[in-house]
Formats: sequence, structure tokens, C-alpha cells
Amino acid sequence: MAAWWRAIELSLGDADVERLRSIAQSRTEPASRVERARILLAYREDPSFFAVGRALGLHHQTVQRCVERAVVEGPMAALDDRPRPGKEPTITIEAKAWLTSLACRKAKELGYPHELWTTRLLARHAREHGLAEGHACLANLAQGTVCKILDQEEVKPHKVRYYLEQRDPEFAEKMAEVLCVYRTVKLLKKAAVASRKNRVIRWRSSPTTRSRASRRLQRRHLICLLNPACMRRSRAIMNTSATARSACWPVSTC
Repeated sequence: MAAWWRAIELSLGDADVERLRSIAQSRTEPASRVERARILLAYREDPSFFAVGRALGLHHQTVQRCVERAVVEGPMAALDDRPRPGKEPTITIEAKAWLTSLACRKAKELGYPHELWTTRLLARHAREHGLAEGHACLANLAQGTVCKILDQEEVKPHKVRYYLEQRDPEFAEKMAEVLCVYRTVKLLKKAAVASRKNRVIRWRSSPTTRSRASRRLQRRHLICLLNPACMRRSRAIMNTSATARSACWPVSTC
């Protein structure tokens, strides 16, 4: 006869319950954390692996593993995935730093005829001289690994920004002439501004300008009609004839 399943006692504090409820109702948390939070909350209400699995649509062993981990590591730690075993990195941090510093130097300084480093040349140099520098892990360094290391450090040895510098023996004299020209232009601008202030400009309005001015006066007249202080003037305008209104229309402004 098979033995009965024994319920595991899971103790959750008030703070843990509030936190689990917040995660279970969240729409921004990862789906795995939301699912495990719902498992723990449901198991707290009904301590049965089969009942919780049937209610959430999960296998009872999934519920059991989550609850057992929550008992051992804590409810909040049980929500995250365990770290994967993975493979330990073979290239040390010191070797990566040496390779990065090597990429920042010029290839000509190390006896190569190349003007710039290439990833293939850099990988070959690291394989040949890495052991002498104390980095035996670079003995089988591949070109693709060099690209990944340089990308992490944002180093691009094949791209160099430079500029051409050429000394001019007459630079001081030319600079003085240019500064003199700038000063003369500045004085001429000041004189032009001063003469413009005293100048009288006469202009004649175009039909478009006159129509805009008439519309502006009409708008001001409507505002005048709505102003209580101008009611007497508006009554006088309304009581006059159409000819008089048209004659007085442009001047009926406040």
C-alpha cells in the first residue's frame, strides 16, 4: 500500500504574504516569478500539492519543488531561478586587460609593418607572447574571442581618428590681419545701426495691408460694443443711418 503524502508546513509572515500578492498580481514581473508566487499563496490556503496543481493547471511535482525550496531557502528566494552550473571562464580578467592594453598600442611599436591592428594579427600575437607575459590561457585564443573581448571594452583598434597638423611660419601675421578685419567689420556694423536709428522710412500701404487694418478695426469695434463703458457710443452708431455708420465705422474704436 502506498504511503500517504505528508503536507509540508510552510510558514509565511505578513510581509512575505503582501510581497507575494503584489508579485502574483504584477504584469511587469517575469512569468516564472508570478507563477511561483501564486503557488505559494495557493498552498498557504490549501496545503495540498494535487489541489494546488489542479487549481493552477500545473503538475503536482512542480508545486512540491517550489514549496520545498521555499521552506529551505525562504519564500522570496524560491521565486528566482537557481544559478546554472555553466562552464568556468578560461580567460582570466588579467589576460583580458593585457589584450585590451595591447590593442591600444600601435602594431609598429612591436615590430610589425602594419599601421593598424587587425583582430587576426592581434590574436596571433597574443598566442605567441601570452605565455611569456604570464597568460597561458591565451595559448588557443581565436579571432572571434578577440572580437568579443574588444567589443565588451568598446575598443576598435582598426579605427583610428587622426588629424594633420602643419605649422605656418607666417601664422602670427595672418592672425593679426584677420583680427583687424573682424574689428573693422564690427565698427562698420555699429555705425550702420546708429545711422539706421535716425533714418525716416516712408511707405505706402498695399490693398492687402488696408484690408487687414479694416478687419482689425472691425474686431476692435465688436469689443467696443461689448464694453459697458462704450454703450452710449454703440447706441449712437446703431441709431444712425447705414451711410453714417459706414462713414463712422473706422473711427468707432475705444
